[in-house]
Amino acid sequence: QVQVVESGGGLVQAGGSLRLSCAASGSIFSPNIMGWYRQAPGKQRDVVATITSGDSTYYANSVSGRFVIFRDNAKNTVYLQMNSLKPEDTAVYYCNLVEIQRPATYWGQGTQVTVSS
Repeated sequence: QVQVVESGGGLVQAGGSLRLSCAASGSIFSPNIMGWYRQAPGKQRDVVATITSGDSTYYANSVSGRFVIFRDNAKNTVYLQMNSLKPEDTAVYYCNLVEIQRPATYWGQGTQVTVSS
């Protein structure tokens, strides 16, 4: 059974940085896409960034140039380096794994990121 677990959220001042980690365990099929989504109170869950098992990346316009997504395929782990954080980045961040051929989608439990002004 595949499990996805996030870590690394917390409270940071505007302009600061945080790194989120997401480890997937179990029998994981390739090709796959790992990504980060976020949901602020009263809003829908939106994509932040994704990365394929071939290292192709996608960034939402709101984070492009500030956030970097990268992965360690040997560890089935994806990271989100968040720089120049803004109060509007405050949200619960969720890790997502999509196995393209199975197909299957897995979500983590979420980690809170709070950016104070």
